[in-house]
Amino acid sequence: MSKQYDYVIIGAGFAGMCMAIKLKQAGFHNFVILERNKQLGGTWYDNHYPGAACDVQSHLYSFSFEPNANWSRMFGPQQEILQYMEHCATKYELRQHFQFNTTVTSATFNDTTNTWTVTDAQGNNYTAKAVIGCSGGLSQPAMPDIKGMDTFEGKTFHSAQWDNSYDLKGKRIAIIGTGASAIQIVPAIAEEVKDLLLFQRTPPWIMPKPDRKMRSWEMKLFKALPFTQSLFRGYLYWVHEAMAAGFVTNPAILRLAQGISKRHLKKAVKDEALRAKLTPTYTMGCKRILLSNNYYPALTRSNVQVLNNGIAEINTIGVKTIDGTQHDVDAIIYATGFHAADGVMAFDIKGKNGLDIHQAWQQGAEAYLGTTVAGFPNLFLIVGPNTGLGHSSMILMIEAQVQYIMEGIKAMRTNKWKTVEVKPEVQQQYNETIHRELAKTVWQSGGCVSWYQNKNGKNVTLYPGYTFTFMRRTKRFEADKYHTVA
Repeated sequence: MSKQYDYVIIGAGFAGMCMAIKLKQAGFHNFVILERNKQLGGTWYDNHYPGAACDVQSHLYSFSFEPNANWSRMFGPQQEILQYMEHCATKYELRQHFQFNTTVTSATFNDTTNTWTVTDAQGNNYTAKAVIGCSGGLSQPAMPDIKGMDTFEGKTFHSAQWDNSYDLKGKRIAIIGTGASAIQIVPAIAEEVKDLLLFQRTPPWIMPKPDRKMRSWEMKLFKALPFTQSLFRGYLYWVHEAMAAGFVTNPAILRLAQGISKRHLKKAVKDEALRAKLTPTYTMGCKRILLSNNYYPALTRSNVQVLNNGIAEINTIGVKTIDGTQHDVDAIIYATGFHAADGVMAFDIKGKNGLDIHQAWQQGAEAYLGTTVAGFPNLFLIVGPNTGLGHSSMILMIEAQVQYIMEGIKAMRTNKWKTVEVKPEVQQQYNETIHRELAKTVWQSGGCVSWYQNKNGKNVTLYPGYTFTFMRRTKRFEADKYHTVA
């Protein structure tokens, strides 16, 4: 028997929780939040590896409507972010709406009833007027394609599936990948392992991280005078928006930042050979810019090696590099990121007339404002195609999309519309504009291949603009851009 709801939210991370909070505040209470994990948190539940923390200041990486004066550091650690999310779930009475340990396998639109049926891995069905997909771009771990991976007889796991039961002490560990996760993991475990072999394909650009403990007087001030915290958030917001100019307006601006990054590297790494390995050869910003104060120092330790001569294969006892050298290890940790571009949806979606979203997106994922998709009535996506940022907090984009969706839902209630579906020509025109703008950015002209792009080289991940322009576009629901059925 199918469970009946007005709205099914898929995912209990920041996006799903924001959507749920705004639904409740607007008087919509008949909804469920389906979550594959055993508790809320999304990417902040999955990524609990040693050293996990945010790379955007927590006073900006938090809901604008729920400031937290108690952040212990400028950049909140994973556990603290999870605690904040738990607090929000309790304060906004979301607990009764969560259904954990529920992996969605499909969502199908019924042309006759104008409703969606969502099915989970246990075969349970959930019928709803609308589906809001909040599974995010960082939800499907990506594994590399390396010969012999399945033959290794030691311990293996992905950074997003960290095995806390495995004791690293005294072990010889291989880490494959040098992205955002790796630069946090390496310093966190370097002291306790016997040897750490870091297999690097492309060195990242790394900037100093302006992190510090929040001072007690700052916390007291924010609690006593909340407007001071709003001012601080505003300051952080405009600092980050200024950074966007280098990505989307004039990549030459990033040369200044490249100089800062190179000085940061030179100060920490005195060995010229190692420094050469760690110096990027592509334009800064083409790949994700990383922040760390302790990654470079960790690489100078005597028990840490950086290997950049390429992996030939993985065998039963370790990793063999292209030069023929065998590196025996006890464990291999894959810090190889996520399917952010090619694996946009983690489950099957069939829209009007049985249209499969994977077929609709054969050339790359597309949506209008990253939120609605032609051929899929009453389907809304949060952190959908081309909503990612290279310069600021994704919470800003999440809140903007939720605002837009809520305006659409309210319009449906007021006008008694059964469905809203973005017009194909509207979606096409929007995406043509997006990709014209992307062509001017460092992400397309920086001379590198990144996880921002799909296998065809199309950037389906990032928004080529400022967050305030996206907020302005999502402030109201434009009914004229939609087919509606009353």
